[in-house]
Amino acid sequence: MVAVIHTKGLVKRYGKVRALDGLDLEVEAGQIHGFLGPNGAGKTTTIRILLGLARATSGEATVFAADPWRDTVPLHRRIASVPGDVSLWPNLSGGEAIDLLARLRGTRRGDAAYRAEKERLMHEFQLDPRKKGRAYSKGNRQKVALIAALAVPAELYIFDEPTSGLDPLMEVVFRQEVDRIRAAGSTMLLSSHILSEVEQLCDRVSIIRAGRIAESGTLAELRHLTRTEVSFDAAASPEAIPGAHDVTVSEGRARFTIDSDAVAGVLPLLAQRDVQGLRIEPPSLEELFLRHYGDDLAALEDAEVK
Repeated sequence: MVAVIHTKGLVKRYGKVRALDGLDLEVEAGQIHGFLGPNGAGKTTTIRILLGLARATSGEATVFAADPWRDTVPLHRRIASVPGDVSLWPNLSGGEAIDLLARLRGTRRGDAAYRAEKERLMHEFQLDPRKKGRAYSKGNRQKVALIAALAVPAELYIFDEPTSGLDPLMEVVFRQEVDRIRAAGSTMLLSSHILSEVEQLCDRVSIIRAGRIAESGTLAELRHLTRTEVSFDAAASPEAIPGAHDVTVSEGRARFTIDSDAVAGVLPLLAQRDVQGLRIEPPSLEELFLRHYGDDLAALEDAEVK
């Protein structure tokens, strides 16, 4: 597959602070790629470099095999983006802001296809385009940015926390639009700290920690790094099952965890015991995330207690 986004050893310093510390990221064509990490991990800095809004201190960064710092203008004809913190022109209406952003991406006045798509998206996202930018809530500013990005077809979408400020109904609309992007064969880098959003939408996930990629792969590829939970009716005990961890019996069910790549070997043992109500739950993206950030969260909790 062709790499639409490629970084190698990417470093960005702000004074003595290393926002990126040797980041290696690969996003292939036609892929919805989740970029996962908490605030401050380096997601937004990476996106700013990919959009040509910041210059890397060292390392490589290419988008469509071009340098985003030198080739910003032609690249932006092929890219649609939504920033993490949306600001609008206070005296322009939402509709005027959307039109202006569309023209910056090469759309001509009176383009019928654009107008139809804009109207569809405003209806789907329930946006009143007549209000001035200064009157919009955070959620409505986010809708303006999303509609502007989605109304003009792009080869690459780079979204930084795109559902921030949206209510659950609008999050569903956004997911439907991501499905449209996937069906059209376009590529998306979706930066988020909302684990369920990434898990539902993305073909591949990269977890960033302290300016570096800690893990990258499909969810299926990454799930071997965590344990699968197995549970069944408590008539049989899991005590003697090889490889079982965290064995508990509560609320009428026996539970244990086992390394995900060992699940197939345990199933015949459970069949011999004739267990009832067997349930196997693969590890979630949350568990993968906590594998890398659990110690940081524990330190924060300890600090709050003190």
